[in-house]
Amino acid sequence: MSTPAAAAMRSAIEIAADHPSFADHFPKFPVLPGAVLLDEVLQIIQRDRRIDLTEWRIASAKFLDAVRPGDRLSLEHEAPKSGLIRFTVRAANRTVANGSLSRATRPGSEAACGAPSGGAA
Repeated sequence: MSTPAAAAMRSAIEIAADHPSFADHFPKFPVLPGAVLLDEVLQIIQRDRRIDLTEWRIASAKFLDAVRPGDRLSLEHEAPKSGLIRFTVRAANRTVANGSLSRATRPGSEAACGAPSGGAA
């Protein structure tokens, strides 16, 4: 059975408290780098929605609060009819990140090369 495109989906994000990135990213105040968090988000969305990430681009990503070792993270993502996939990452009652993915423009398409959609010039 397939999931409706607009359905909100929820998943836990598992980041080990001893993840190597914590050691080098502010040694006295370890914080998960945003790139590591975003990579986890993308992998989960790809798995849950069964999409090919090469067909999508990051339209927006905002990191709103620090992720510390031991934080229990959850991801919620939905794909409303707008064509975007919106996501929110929470640690308990704090929103730590949010953003959206949009369909990537294929090389050679009119939108990619800036060609008008109308007739000849």
